[in-house]
Amino acid sequence: MDITPEQLYQERMKRVEDAIQLRVPDRVPFFLFSGYLPCRYVGMPLQQAHYDSAKYFAACKKLTVDLAPDLYFNAGSPVKTAGAALDALGMKQIRWPGHGIPANSPFQFVEDEYLRADEVDAFLEDPSDFTVRSYLPRVYGALESFSMLPPLNWMMMGYITTGLAAAITIPAVAEALEALAAAGREAAAWAAGEAALDQELAALGFPVLAGSGTFAPMDFVGIIRSSKGMMLDMYRQPDKLLALIDKLLPTTIDTALALAEMSHNPRVFMAINRGADGLMSLQQFEKFYWPGFKQVVLAVVDAGLTPVIHFQGCFDTRLEYFTEFPRGKVIGLFDRTDIFRAKEIVGDTMCIAGNMPLTLLRAGTPEEIKDYARRLINIVGKDGGFIMSSNTVLDDADPERVRIWMDFTREYGVYR
Repeated sequence: MDITPEQLYQERMKRVEDAIQLRVPDRVPFFLFSGYLPCRYVGMPLQQAHYDSAKYFAACKKLTVDLAPDLYFNAGSPVKTAGAALDALGMKQIRWPGHGIPANSPFQFVEDEYLRADEVDAFLEDPSDFTVRSYLPRVYGALESFSMLPPLNWMMMGYITTGLAAAITIPAVAEALEALAAAGREAAAWAAGEAALDQELAALGFPVLAGSGTFAPMDFVGIIRSSKGMMLDMYRQPDKLLALIDKLLPTTIDTALALAEMSHNPRVFMAINRGADGLMSLQQFEKFYWPGFKQVVLAVVDAGLTPVIHFQGCFDTRLEYFTEFPRGKVIGLFDRTDIFRAKEIVGDTMCIAGNMPLTLLRAGTPEEIKDYARRLINIVGKDGGFIMSSNTVLDDADPERVRIWMDFTREYGVYR
């Protein structure tokens, strides 16, 4: 009897949940960390993905249906949103294909001190006001006139300050509001298309990885202060840095929980990197990074959700800390960390995933790909608690090499 899409969906989810809960599934589950791979798969320029959502989402569907992973990566990651929305806002914080970088290059984040060292006190006093009148004008060229607005808290005085609303009639401010509305319409259309894609793939039997995302508070600091600014703060103004981390902590939690509720997806993606080996000492990790990171993970777990933590870079010297996470509640998706050592240290705590080198999937021979996959299955996959995946998004992977890897995992990764 043929298996139905609903049965396939449940079969895949059970396989994944068994791995998360450190049980032994029927076979090693496979997460397709696709990134821009759908474009490579159908021969679409990466730039087109941002400007032709119908073709891009069709490419995402074809890749998922053809390769049939147990979990697929959200179509909005890393493409994020419609290019028209980015254009309308005059986005400065990222460079996307054809805009500041070649048309076939994956998007890049532009680090800068969007919050300067001498502005931390102002941010701590009123984050919303700083966001609207200082941060947004620096990130979006079309919103530079927001710096002309009066302090937002003045409006709390009610009818006395009603006249301040006239500020939105300043021509430059009015144009900025129109740009924001235009970007909102484009972003809403993109989000609707992505939601429809997820529903369509679910009906075909394919679960999506996550419906929300968040950061460790220290990574949030790194985004608005820059990595350089964050590191200087550890030495020059450590107390203010700790206060900034505390201020950002509720936002990192509340946003993740709200988006998870909206998406009805029980998994929360977390990309963490600024706490990696080589970026700060172990003592600095303990003081600045670990407490807030742990609180976010525990809050997500307490809400009945599963953090999917992408440990970007190497976290070899941090592994012992992660044994403090609740057992069988977290997925650790490892990049350059020694995944075999991770199995020894945190294999009884968290489900382990990742580590398949993008370099092999870009230029490796079939034998090299199979040999490394075999080693991952034999060692990290022993006794369950393992999800096969790549060390990072497959932006530059060769689709045929990915297929070889997936086929081998399905054939060899069966638990007997």
